[in-house]
Amino acid sequence: MNYIVIVAGGKGMRMGADIPKQFIPIGGKPVLMHTLERFFACDGELKIILVLPREQQAYWRQLCRDCAFNIPHTIVDGGETRFESSRKGLQAIPLDATGLVGIHDGVRPFVSEAVIKRCFEAADESKAAIPVLPVTDTLRHVDRNGVGRNVLRSDYRIVQTPQVFDIRLLRKAFEQPYQDSFTDEASVVESLGYTVEMVEGNRENIKLTTPFDLTLAEAMLKP
Repeated sequence: MNYIVIVAGGKGMRMGADIPKQFIPIGGKPVLMHTLERFFACDGELKIILVLPREQQAYWRQLCRDCAFNIPHTIVDGGETRFESSRKGLQAIPLDATGLVGIHDGVRPFVSEAVIKRCFEAADESKAAIPVLPVTDTLRHVDRNGVGRNVLRSDYRIVQTPQVFDIRLLRKAFEQPYQDSFTDEASVVESLGYTVEMVEGNRENIKLTTPFDLTLAEAMLKP
């Protein structure tokens, strides 16, 4: 059995909106519904776990009723940090479960089905896989004194989600105490000494963070 944990605990401060960014409508329905639909369309057997702050859950359920949204999913209370929210989503999976689990940002509604499949297929072989893109802009490293220098962009990749892992491996990784270096699930797994495989992501798989991102999202939804 395979699972996807969709983490949606953002408050959307950079959006400047009155509601959390995962609930902002694009194309006539909340961002979060688009995200769940992508995974359900890719694999209707995938067990979806949605991690939401407790105070947002009643609002989400009302949105589901208003939009007649009926994709099956389990709702789990979020944590104070991304690390805690991911761990709580993982804890919602039965202890005897085997298979794969992906962790995905709730405000990435444009992940392609091809990327989802690539991540799960790669993780099935290697136990850990993430989608990445090459860096196209020039990168500059700035030190503590504000002095900058260009670095080779070919040495870097842009990391996306879903990040997919063997369930037992990810459980073991999340038994560790939190560290500042844990910026995503891959970094948590790598701290155990495991290598994370990289697969090709998709450019449209942006994380909606600013008002400009919403404008771009509306454009991408147009036929």
